[in-house]
Amino acid sequence: MWWLMWLLVALVALFSCLDVWYFLRAAAVITRAWFQSPVRDVTGEQVQSGRVLPRDIDMGHMNNARYLRECDFARFSLYIRNGVFKALRALGANMVVGASTIRYRRPLCVGEGFELRSRIVTWDDKSFFLEQRFVSTKDGLVCAVMYCRQNIIRSSPDKVLQYLCKRKVECPEFPEDLQHWVNFISASSQALRAEGGLEEKTK
Repeated sequence: MWWLMWLLVALVALFSCLDVWYFLRAAAVITRAWFQSPVRDVTGEQVQSGRVLPRDIDMGHMNNARYLRECDFARFSLYIRNGVFKALRALGANMVVGASTIRYRRPLCVGEGFELRSRIVTWDDKSFFLEQRFVSTKDGLVCAVMYCRQNIIRSSPDKVLQYLCKRKVECPEFPEDLQHWVNFISASSQALRAEGGLEEKTK
């Protein structure tokens, strides 16, 4: 009987210290992606279906932070299926989110189904740039759009793509709206460096 009490205490401590549901969901998404057909086109779109559940809502619609959480899981699946995770592992590299922005156009309400469409739009010498769209299955409206800059650590997007495609891949042009956002990131970075005196130190 005592072991049940210790187990309960351990579970309470675990759920108090860690976002256990996040890690369980991530493990489930990655496992499922391993058994799905691969996405041969690295820039190809992947679609994941979802539905707004009571745990996702505030004020009757999907909480803003839940959109970003869903995008996390969709990127895990995308990188498994298109081989990017495999390439990073082979190259001894890693990736982190360097920036993201999301525009909410219409709330997704409780019980409403949606498709999360994710794709790599383009890249530069340091980062992949992704677009992720939440599309309502009720009327086909794009309810939210997110851009994500995924920085590659200890490698580069070109090396990742050469590993996957066995050749140099031509970089697609930056869409106008994405280029405006990239310019904002650059301007913000320069302003913060100047504010912290980093520009003077590097001269």
